Amino acid sequence: MDDLISLLVQVLIAMACAFAANLLIPRRVPGKLLGLVLIGLVGVLVGQWVANYLLQQYNFTSPWLTWSFQGVPLVPSIIGSTIVLYLVTAFMSWGRYGNR
Repeated sequence: MDDLISLLVQVLIAMACAFAANLLIPRRVPGKLLGLVLIGLVGVLVGQWVANYLLQQYNFTSPWLTWSFQGVPLVPSIIGSTIVLYLVTAFMSWGRYGNR
């Protein structure tokens, strides 16, 4: 039961990060709410990977890398979601424009 609650909290955090990314880069998200959830989950993974890499490889210590809620680093997750949102919408529009 605790794993299910933890997963639900992480999905909600991923959605919040994707909403924040959508505010930073206002784009039409493919798939609406499900697209935001998927972008948020991938963004959280990307953000966690980059934060862990910076902390371990370069011993880069900054408080914004370690601010977390339920084990999810917030600022790196928002940055990761922003990157994923930009890449997804850029490739979606590129594919759409290429078919004209």
